[in-house]
Order: sequence, then structure tokens, then C-alpha cells
Amino acid sequence: MLFIYSSNTQAQQQKKLLDSIYILRDLSNDSKSKKEKRIKYAKRAVLLSKQTQYDSTVLNSKRKLAYTYLLTGEYNSYKSLTLENLQKARGLNDSTAIAFSNLGLGYYYYQIEIDNNEAYKYYLEAFKYFDTLNNLPQKASVLISLATIQDDEKDYLGSEQNAIEALRILNSLENAESYVEDKYLVLNLLGLVSLKLENYDESISFHNQALKLTKQLQNGESLAIESLNNLAFAYREKGDYDKSLEIFSDIVKMPLLKQDQSFYGLVLDNFAYTKFLSGNYNYDEVEKELKKALIISNRLDDEFTKLAASIDLARFYKNNNKLDSSLKYARQSYKLSKDIPINDLYLESMLILAGLTDGDISKSYLKEHIKLNDSLLKVERSVRNKHARLIYGTDQIEAENKQISKENLYLAILSIGLLLTAILIYVVISQRAKNRKLKLLQVQQKANEDIYNLMLGQQDKVDEARAKEKIRVSKELHDGVLGRLFGTRLSLDSINFQDGKDAMMTRANYIGQLKTIEEDIRKISHELNTDFVSGTGFMDIVTELIENQTQAYDLQHEFDYTDDISWDLVSNKTKINIYRIIQESMQNIYKHANANAIKISISLEKSVICLDIIDDGDGFDTSKNKKGIGLKNMTSRVEDINGEITFTSQSGHGTEVNVKVPYTNQPT
Repeated sequence: MLFIYSSNTQAQQQKKLLDSIYILRDLSNDSKSKKEKRIKYAKRAVLLSKQTQYDSTVLNSKRKLAYTYLLTGEYNSYKSLTLENLQKARGLNDSTAIAFSNLGLGYYYYQIEIDNNEAYKYYLEAFKYFDTLNNLPQKASVLISLATIQDDEKDYLGSEQNAIEALRILNSLENAESYVEDKYLVLNLLGLVSLKLENYDESISFHNQALKLTKQLQNGESLAIESLNNLAFAYREKGDYDKSLEIFSDIVKMPLLKQDQSFYGLVLDNFAYTKFLSGNYNYDEVEKELKKALIISNRLDDEFTKLAASIDLARFYKNNNKLDSSLKYARQSYKLSKDIPINDLYLESMLILAGLTDGDISKSYLKEHIKLNDSLLKVERSVRNKHARLIYGTDQIEAENKQISKENLYLAILSIGLLLTAILIYVVISQRAKNRKLKLLQVQQKANEDIYNLMLGQQDKVDEARAKEKIRVSKELHDGVLGRLFGTRLSLDSINFQDGKDAMMTRANYIGQLKTIEEDIRKISHELNTDFVSGTGFMDIVTELIENQTQAYDLQHEFDYTDDISWDLVSNKTKINIYRIIQESMQNIYKHANANAIKISISLEKSVICLDIIDDGDGFDTSKNKKGIGLKNMTSRVEDINGEITFTSQSGHGTEVNVKVPYTNQPT
């Protein structure tokens, strides 16, 4: 009985203690109380929580104290206590406390420190734990925060992805009507992000959905004005100026708008600038409204609206060729955007100034623009890499570690399998490549043999023609010249012993016959010296090739060659490759050049055989098209005989191929 009595007494004391803690926590949240009292109540709750010896109670009370610090503007105390709470929560492995502590730090770094990188880190950590806890409302809220940071850092695709996921979660909640404000925030964000991605119709759709939700919110009228402004801006960017002006006209008539002079100035600036963009505007009216927006922002010291109005005035005056006024407001916007800073407007102000100034001043603005733009691009790439995807789950859950280990094992097995497959594929491909190369060499060798046999056959024909020509000359000399000489000699012998005028006339007649025979011998000698042999052999084979192929390709041709080259002293390998180069060139001209005529010449210059092939076709870009099979083959053949080849061409101006091969006076 004593034990039971003691236990009941202790339980009652504990209950009273907890009740006191709850009351103190509520008092710390009373916004009507003074700052010092609220902090005092929260600290008292922490002290009483320590008496309970419940770590979770102490942690909750400290979190309430940290929240009180935040609400009362004690930001340094809020930060240090929240970090302390996070460390304590990790020690207790309290997932809920870890999640909310990270959420609080994310809010602090985003709203107070304005450090997006640190804020993103803590929000991401909070997301992991809310995801593990399946706390869908908080998960959606953190996704909105992450998407907002990504929008600030221009990671628009990442922002859109997270915002859509947040909207999906909010729509899936049973009591979705309780989260109308969150839905409004995410729809408004999606409207802004879609606009930046130039998805104008989607932006308009999201802003219209957000506008409908404002009717369910307590401060719905002011939010409706903001959504209408965003909607009008989206129509303006789409190029639908009439619809944009219609919405802006409705906004400026709303009584509530003028209660917020700062926002009124911004809307007025947007309205006036939209009139200017439409092209159908009254100059004095637009100028007056833009200046009025600037006056309002100056009076309220609203730097953002002041910047927007300044740069719009600079654009307006520049377009109307009032360069001095444009320069004045461009300089003002440049200074403001540099101090705030708003990088997009900062960059634009530099471009406007560069266009309005001359010489070194203009160059300095352009250099500054390029430098800042490059720097921003690097930062944006870095941010996109960091925000590429959300990492679901947490390493602190043992079950997931086992799953990861299992997945790693499967991955290792898969990697080994892929590696072995890759090696096998490589071996097969290499072997096939070797086989193709061997087959190509065999085909090449067969082609060379065919050409060589063709040349030998042609040479046999030439030798046969030579033999026939010798027989013909022999017959001419024997039957013609020798017979006539013999007859003349006998006749002269018969009149050696005669005198007188008749003998002299007879001898004169025979001397004339000797002269005729002399002319016949000279003619035969000349024919022997200029017969077909000097132009036969290899040149005949090449001539036949050119005539046959140009006739088949319907090409006009001109072929010149020198008699200075003794082709009998040139190696068969060289002749075969020269033959094949000519053949390959004519094939390329027929297939690709659309040429009408071709000129081929073979000459000898300083112990070098020069082959030139020129066509009047389409030509080609030699820097891009040297990888064709035909060109590769020609280059390979020239290199094989220690020669050089060059291709000279321009699109529309034909092509010239120049081959130079060493000429050796020694047979090989």
C-alpha cells in the first residue's frame, strides 16, 4: 500500500510538472506578450522539462525556446540552440526531432542568413527524414522550399520537378483543403518557373489555378492581386499584349492595391512598360506612369521597384532615341542592380550602357558584362549539379544499409558480367576487323595481279606489232630499195664504157633514180624513228583506260604525256599504282564531282614523275572530306611508292590532284 501510494503521488507530481510545461510553452507563443516575458516562459519550460528526466520532453521544450527566439528576433540564439538540438536529436536517434531541427536551420539560412547553399543542405536533410517518417504534409512543405531555392539559383528544371512532386503530394492528402495556402504557394511558384522556361501557356494555367485558390485564403484579396500581376506578366511575355493590358487595367483599379504603395508602384511600372512594348501607346502617358512608379519607389526607398522603373525608363528613352535620358536611367539602374544585386538587370544595364557610350568606356561595360555572365554561368552549372536530384532515404537506417549492400553485390556481379561481355565483344570485333583487313589485302593483291597481267598482255601485243613492223620494213628494203639499187647499179656498169652525149644523159637519169631511192630510204628511216613504239607500252594502256572510262562516264577529256620517261625503267609496282590512281580519280569524279571535262597530264620534272588530274566539277572542302575511302586509297598508294599527293579544291571550283613520284633510271 505504501508503494502504491508513493507511485500515485509521484505520478501526480509528474502530471502537474508536465501541465506546467505545456502552459509555459503556450505562454511563450503568445504574440501579445513582451519579448522578454516570452523568452522567460520558454526558458522556464526547459528547466522544468529537465526535472522530468525525459530527453524527448527536454528536446521539445528546447525546440519551443528556439522557435521563441526566432519569433522575437533573437536570431543568433535561435541558430546556436537549433544546432544544439540537432546534435542532441542525433544522439537520441530521434528522427522527428532531427527532421524539424534541420527544417528550422534550413529556414534560418534561407530567410536570415540568405545562404542558399547551406539552406538547401539542411532542407534536403529534413526531406530525407520526413520521407522516412512518411510525413507527407511536411515532405511537401520542404519540397516547396527546395524548389524555391532552385528557382533562386536558376535551376528551373529541378525547381519544376520538386514543385510538381509537392503538388502531387498535397493533392493526395485526405484533408487537402487544410493545405490550400501550400497549394497556392506551389502553383504560384510553378507559374513563375514555367515562365522562365518559356512555357507560357503552362505558366498562365498555373497562375489561373493559384488565382482560384485565393478565394479560400484569409488574405486572399492581396494574394489575388499578386497572382493577377504574375498572370498579366505571363501574357506579356507570351506576346499577348491586349490580354496583359486588360488585366493590368483591372489591377490598378483595385482599392486594396493603393494601400500597398510599394506593390502599386511595381504594378504601375509593369502596366506602363507593357503599353510601350505593345507599340500602340501614348508617349506622354507612358513616360508619366513610368516616372510616377519611380517617384513612389524613391519615396518608399523600395530598391527593387526603383530598379525596375529605372531600367524600363532607360529602355523606353533609348527606343525613342532620347539617348541622354536613356543614359541617365541606365546608369541609375546599373548602380542599383550592382548594390542589390539583381544579376539579370545588372547584365542588361551594362549592355544598355555599352550601346550608349563610346570607346574605352563602352568596351569596359562589355568586358564587365562578359566577365559577370561567365561567372554566373559557372555558378549556375555548379548549382544545377548540386540540385540535380533528391536523394531519398537516410544512411542511418540499418535496414537500408543492408539493402544497399545487397544492391552493391548485385551491381558487382552485373559489372563483372558486363566486363566479360565487353571483352568477348572486343575479341570478336578485333578478329572480324583482322579478317576484313586480310580479305582486303587479298582483293588488292588480286587486282594488282590483274593489272599486271593486263600490262603484260598489252606488251605482248606491242612486241607482236614490232615484229610485224620489222618484217614489213625488211620486205620494203629487200623487195623495193635493194631491187631498184641492184638494177640501177647494173645499168651504170653497162654504160661505164660508153661516151658521148647519150651516155651522159643516161647516167644523169640513173643518178636521178638514185636520188629517188635515197628519198625512199630516208622515208623508211623516218618511219622507223617515229613509229608507234615510242608511244606504246604503258602509255598505250593508260590512254586506253582514259578513253574507255571517259566514254563510259560521258566526260570530255584531254591527255598529255611526255616521251622523256622510259617506262621500261620504271618498276611495275609504280606503274600499277599510277594506273590505279588515275582509275580511282576518274571514278571519284564520275560519282561525286558532276564534272563535264577532265584533263590528265604526265610529265617529268627534275627526276620526278608528275601526274596532274584536273576536273571542272563541284569540288569539295579538303579540310572535311579527306576521310573518304577513295581518297584514303589514293593516298595509301602514293605513300607505298614513296611519292607525295596533294588535293586542291574549293566548293564549286573543281578539284586538282597532284602526284609526284621519284623517277629512277635503274630497272627494278
